[in-house]
Amino acid sequence: MSKSLLPPVVLDYGTTVFYRGRRHTVQQESQDFRTVVLRDHETGKLFQAPIEDLSSVEALPEATQQDIHAQDEEQQERAERKFASIKPLLENPQRTAQDIRLRAEELGLHFVTLYRWLKLFETTGKISAFLRQPRKDKGKGKLAPEVEKIVTDTIESFYLTPQKRNPAKVIREIEKLCAKAGLQAPHENTVRQRIKALNAFKKTKAREGSKAARDNYAPIKGRFPGAETPLSVVQVDHTPVDIILVDDIHRLPIGRPWLTLLIDVFSRMVLGFYISFDPPGNLSLGLCLAQAFLPKEKWLAKQGIETAWPCWGVPRTIHADNAKEFRGNMLRKACKEYGIDLEWRPVATPHYGAHIERLLGTLNDEIHSAPGTTFSNPRERGEYDSEAHSAMSLAEFERWFTILCVEIYHQRKHSQLGMPPIAKWQEGILGTKKKPGIGVPPRITDELRLKLDLMPYETRTVQHYGILWDHVQYHHDVLRRWINSTDPDNPKNKRLFLCRRDPRDISTIWFYDPEVEQYYAIPYRNTSHPAISIWELREAKRRALEEQPKVAVDENLIFSAYDKMQAIEQSAQKLTKKMRRNQQRRSLGLSNAREHLPASAASQAVPQSVAPSPPRPSIVPFEEVDDMPGSGDRNG
Repeated sequence: MSKSLLPPVVLDYGTTVFYRGRRHTVQQESQDFRTVVLRDHETGKLFQAPIEDLSSVEALPEATQQDIHAQDEEQQERAERKFASIKPLLENPQRTAQDIRLRAEELGLHFVTLYRWLKLFETTGKISAFLRQPRKDKGKGKLAPEVEKIVTDTIESFYLTPQKRNPAKVIREIEKLCAKAGLQAPHENTVRQRIKALNAFKKTKAREGSKAARDNYAPIKGRFPGAETPLSVVQVDHTPVDIILVDDIHRLPIGRPWLTLLIDVFSRMVLGFYISFDPPGNLSLGLCLAQAFLPKEKWLAKQGIETAWPCWGVPRTIHADNAKEFRGNMLRKACKEYGIDLEWRPVATPHYGAHIERLLGTLNDEIHSAPGTTFSNPRERGEYDSEAHSAMSLAEFERWFTILCVEIYHQRKHSQLGMPPIAKWQEGILGTKKKPGIGVPPRITDELRLKLDLMPYETRTVQHYGILWDHVQYHHDVLRRWINSTDPDNPKNKRLFLCRRDPRDISTIWFYDPEVEQYYAIPYRNTSHPAISIWELREAKRRALEEQPKVAVDENLIFSAYDKMQAIEQSAQKLTKKMRRNQQRRSLGLSNAREHLPASAASQAVPQSVAPSPPRPSIVPFEEVDDMPGSGDRNG
């Protein structure tokens, strides 16, 4: 049976929610981010309930159970245009009915249409909610592809130029080009609404230059453009941590970890982090984003911490530097699905990343007081023996770092804010006498689907043996009806199916069935193979090629090499630092990768369907974390 898709829980006054299987209404918005006052529909009684025990009552439309990446480009573009229509309204938490009517007039749509689109997105938090939605604005007409191209190209080449031509001239140019091509020109209001919908920064930069755009959007000293409310702008970055950690078995030093951190620029709150022994990449980025978007109660309980960390929700803009993983397919696609603007730091503008870089420096300074610190440089370290004093394992350091963020940094007065970050966050969420807050953000309820959305994906054909990915075969009966199926649009080609996997544990992949619009966990075809990470697979493949360079690589050769590697480690009298580090990667990686995997899929390798999830918007590397491209049929 497929799992129901749960929309996010919205905690505004008057919202209907489920608590312990019964319908309730929110009577008072949360004041502490932990509880909310509810009214029982049956008894009429008022009481406080934990936010973490609430779920949304509203079922999602069928369209929201789709993965937008499995659709054709035309459907994706249609969904993205609908989102662009409501985006200015979503960015205005105090919008009124008049604002919606005015926006509808600008776009030439009925205001009821915008109301419906707003509700659909705010219920699901995903652009895929707009896929295959029936049109309610018949008669307004959709532009033919040839006309659409003329309109788009003319706006780009004729309007977005230093000549600063007015919309009337653009309309006349489009009419001329359409007439020349024998096409019916669009109504002038259609062109005007396209121009009005242009990104203001892009428009200013193209027509008036980069300096004018920077001046118009430049921050007042100490502020970041657009960061006027919580979750409006967040920043993400990586850094090596100034500490040596030990393994949790032999308690011997194994090296410095990496930290991926995401902060809210408005409040300077830490929204999420991820610590591992591997260099930055898609995995660390995806897991950091997942922690940032999700509520933190389970994480705090796991760490034995009672102090609140009341941050969750999908940001409006993610700001990052130009590292490869920040420009990769996974982040770009996930941001598009969840309606997030992804912006990269402009070249030669260091102030754009100053907030997170300053915080990373501050946190590393605090780490210098911990045992095993390397300090920031050899001169500062002096004669201190970092390895000899190392004492914390990765799990212990995670708890130590959580306490540093939640119980110290969040509670301490921030020099630029003039108040603690937690107070600034609460001010932005709950508001003050002078300025209303944005309200408690919707909570994501389907953690597994969020992490699937943040996993690397590729497309694969289904053969008689199942699916082949990196020389490893995967199979289950759910694949049978897709064996050797052809592309419905081009019968000469084999059909490509969307597949995802967590690099920490490749014993299971996730197959998206386009007909039932569900994900299924598909195990190894040969279930006797051990669960391994993608980095172990790559190392085993390298070893196999060294030993038998003239033999074609297949999974038996790879897993045979892996068994030899394991035997060498187990027989070694004294493990090297690298071996201990690899053991930690393996044990922590596999256990964490399976944390949200259905029990049957994790222990018995029986597929479970996962309804492509709700709302708004997971992945540990060895030496060479890459983008793992999201297209192409690869059988090796």
